[in-house]
Amino acid sequence: MEAVSKWFWLFLLLNSFAHCSVTYDRKGLVINGRRQILFSGSIHYPRSSPDMWEALIQKAKDGGLDAIDTYVFWNLHEPSPGNYNFEGRNDLVRFVKLVQKAGMYLHLRIGPYVCAEWNFGGFPVWLKYVPGITFRTDNEPFKNAMQKFTEKIVGMMKAERLFQSQGGPIILSQIENEYGLETNNFGGAGHSYMSWAAKMAVGLDTGVPWVMCKEDDAPDPVINTCNGFYCDYFSPNKPYKPTMWTEAWTGWFEEFGGPIHHRPVEDLAFAVARFVQKGGSFINYYMYHGGTNFGRTAGGPFVTTSYDYDAPIDEYGLPRQPKYNHLKELHIAIKLCGHALVDSDPKVTNLGNYEQAHVFTTKSGRCAAFLSNYHWDTSVRVTFNKMHYDLPPWSISILPDCKTVAFNTGTMRSKKSLPQMLPTNVRMLSWETFNEDISSSDSDARITVVGLLEQLNVTRDASDYLWYTTSVQISPSESFLHGGQGPVLSVNSAGHALHVFVNGKLLGSAFGTQENKRFTFSKSANFHAGVNSVALLSVNVGLPNIGHRFETWNTGVLGPVTLHGLDHGTRDLSQQKWSYKVGMKGEAIDLYSPSKISSVDWMKASLAANRQQPLTWYKAYFDSPNGNEPLALDMSGMGKGQAWVNGQSIGRYWTTYAKGQCNGCRYEGTFRQGKCQDGCGKPTQKWYHVPRSWLKPTQNLLIVFEEIGGDASKISLVKRSLAYV
Repeated sequence: MEAVSKWFWLFLLLNSFAHCSVTYDRKGLVINGRRQILFSGSIHYPRSSPDMWEALIQKAKDGGLDAIDTYVFWNLHEPSPGNYNFEGRNDLVRFVKLVQKAGMYLHLRIGPYVCAEWNFGGFPVWLKYVPGITFRTDNEPFKNAMQKFTEKIVGMMKAERLFQSQGGPIILSQIENEYGLETNNFGGAGHSYMSWAAKMAVGLDTGVPWVMCKEDDAPDPVINTCNGFYCDYFSPNKPYKPTMWTEAWTGWFEEFGGPIHHRPVEDLAFAVARFVQKGGSFINYYMYHGGTNFGRTAGGPFVTTSYDYDAPIDEYGLPRQPKYNHLKELHIAIKLCGHALVDSDPKVTNLGNYEQAHVFTTKSGRCAAFLSNYHWDTSVRVTFNKMHYDLPPWSISILPDCKTVAFNTGTMRSKKSLPQMLPTNVRMLSWETFNEDISSSDSDARITVVGLLEQLNVTRDASDYLWYTTSVQISPSESFLHGGQGPVLSVNSAGHALHVFVNGKLLGSAFGTQENKRFTFSKSANFHAGVNSVALLSVNVGLPNIGHRFETWNTGVLGPVTLHGLDHGTRDLSQQKWSYKVGMKGEAIDLYSPSKISSVDWMKASLAANRQQPLTWYKAYFDSPNGNEPLALDMSGMGKGQAWVNGQSIGRYWTTYAKGQCNGCRYEGTFRQGKCQDGCGKPTQKWYHVPRSWLKPTQNLLIVFEEIGGDASKISLVKRSLAYV
């Protein structure tokens, strides 16, 4: 009897797994035999702290989402070949299991190229130096490395039984990412690589479908999907594949020196409803929670530390209203239409020049309708089913029973949240400083060679900073020494920022932009007779994350470097001997670590005296404020640099002022990222998120490295709260 019972339960167990399946047809994904309309939202696990994950996932579920979407970040998980890190913010398995605990699905976008405004597009920098490699094409070294990492991630998920075919939450996986343009750039080699990637992924036998976004010729059985502000125009490349939108952009990212972007939720809801009425069955919001680019993870370059993205859940984990509630109401209305949407095709009827009805009717008699007004600035009254309906401009009304309006995309019923950054009355105590010794940048240099070297080839991205130092001999007979302006030092750079020092003193700084990464520094310098030191500090602000063969792009001081105004004309310094040093002394000794702060002699000097002192480290302590509100550092009194709290990097800060077209915003009409901007004339980013889980009750250590000079006495800890109107 006991043996019979054992086999009976084994039969039930195997039978239950047999029903754990994900397939698809032209109307949508079919999960465990049930076709569904699915709403998903992107939440990237390393862009928040693990203590935030569960609440973020629950808020996504409460907002009407069925699934969570995340990339997998190769450079986080394999920082050096064969050495893996899945701890802390990198704990992918824990994140997936929290999604499962919430009763939600997950879309695992392995890539492993992710773009995502992430450093180097998610590729580890060591990959660039694999002999013979070319990224993202029919190249054996790249394919071998990519396959090894993909197999590593799939193997981890299988070992934890996390694919839906095993009873887990993962219903989809993605291979590659927005490869369509690269297919064209690489030609036949690109097509071969894309086909190989698809075959390789399917061969891993996950039991769930694979997708390729923005890849029109994705081979069967891989599903090609759409990314963009709108996807109602999109159709999959085969009539038996579902219509899926893997990135419905909820806003846009920010760049230092640029404005803040907003996408009105009325337009976003309009875009989603328009996609669904055309037959769309899967919508993923990118981002649903954007989060924070902690450390040096932001790519771009010039992408801000904040990755808020104007998402329904803001950077700090708070609902952004009315975006959050308006989308929640949209999801409820569409779900009320669910059976009609997945069981029938729409019949389209024109109700006017800019007005249409999409009507879904099932054999059992269920009916749902979408009434659309595509006009940008005119409200209309339409007649449908012998009834009158008022449609605001650029809106869609959803009628789950073909009679009653459950939701209109342009009609707002939710209050608006106004975020406030309030003082905490926390004092920064015991300020001390440590100044980098600029003169030592040559004496302890790692290498000395003739000519200028490309920055990444030297730093391997171990630091944002690379010193280029040389010496200049000035003859006592030079005319400028006897009255007149000194010679002009000119430096052409392909880096992102440059600080120029002559004889140990800051001569000036120059910066590139996203549009013009190459720039020139030019300024008269006070050289003296004899030997003069020239030290150029080249600064990266994130490695590129997108572009054809971006792994080959050069950065740093590539020259020429010249002196103009000498008696014998222009002197080219580019081909003389240069010494190179990676990073700051403070970085080399982990000065930001609580266990290493005593390794240098800190000075209790006046902060006022150090206000314009470049290359200065600041140290202070503070106690945690009461309450549970999210926290941030106000860094608006500083210039440019990085900051750490209790050894954890909150990221790069840069008080650079926004330029843009801040001319107000209307939701009506086609949205593009240049349409709704604000913050012009103000710092692009002023506040920098400090997760509460990083803090102790007392004696929290704040370390700030300032590149160009700032007023550390103005740094303050603030808390984020919401008011509603």
